Amino acid sequence: MRYGHALPLLLAAALLGNSQARAQQDPMYSQYMFNTLAFNPGYAGSADVFTALLLSRHQWLGFQGAPGTQTLALHSPLPGDKLALGGNLIHDVTGPAKQNSAFIDLAYRIRTGPGSRLAFGLSGGMNLFQADLAALETVTPDPRNGNISSKPLPNFGFGVYWHTPRHYVGLSAPKLLENKIGGDGTVVTSQEFRHYFLMAGMVLGISPDVQFKPAVMLRVVQGAPLSLDLNANFLLRERVWFGALYRWGNAMGLMGQFQVNEQLRLGYAFDMTTNTLGAYNAGTHELMIGYDFKFTKGRTVSPRYF
Repeated sequence: MRYGHALPLLLAAALLGNSQARAQQDPMYSQYMFNTLAFNPGYAGSADVFTALLLSRHQWLGFQGAPGTQTLALHSPLPGDKLALGGNLIHDVTGPAKQNSAFIDLAYRIRTGPGSRLAFGLSGGMNLFQADLAALETVTPDPRNGNISSKPLPNFGFGVYWHTPRHYVGLSAPKLLENKIGGDGTVVTSQEFRHYFLMAGMVLGISPDVQFKPAVMLRVVQGAPLSLDLNANFLLRERVWFGALYRWGNAMGLMGQFQVNEQLRLGYAFDMTTNTLGAYNAGTHELMIGYDFKFTKGRTVSPRYF
């Protein structure tokens, strides 16, 4: 069997592994610093305007059944400035498995100083999981290979997010319930596993026209290897972002963003796998469109660069 045709089996094993195989199941993003609401509800309302973001990620091009993710995130502060509301719609496909998620986020925000806030966020929603396991090509057909059809997986999570116009730190666990997915006639008994995210970043002024933004994110899943993302971006004349990313032991790449006007921004990231899988794919592409709905005059208040 060719390696490309074996990929759906490998991906299915990662997603539907038994209790000893705790692979990362949540979608991965290269432009995570601009898509923070996908994994931290405390980020809701942080731009102080109604913000919409659409992101499409196409991973490991050239692999049959390679992961693909589309995300729509909306968030805004509520009247009174203490509360913020947000939401995420995520469509994620990996091999024979498909997930459609809808989550609502609520953040309570506290001012901790001039221009700084500490936010506590809660999220809740539903993930519909389905897998066409019977269609997998196997050397020996397994009669236990049964499909999982739109199984509802309710969940909730939390996040803490502190930011100033030039610094931020966030800690979150977007899904606290470890729902069972497979079993009772499917290939294996499997379940969702808790993911923890720790992220931080800052903006340093190099000159009046150049800003430097380093960022880091750590993903932790019990029983799986740690995942560490390092990013370094430069902002030119408050309009053009460009930089590089490195995912420890996994991938490296380039990214950029263009601020079309004070409301619209366009982003793109490309990364190549640095482990053995890199020889079998043409890299990962990620496209992003963000829009700030400003109903009053003035710029986004805070965080200015995030």
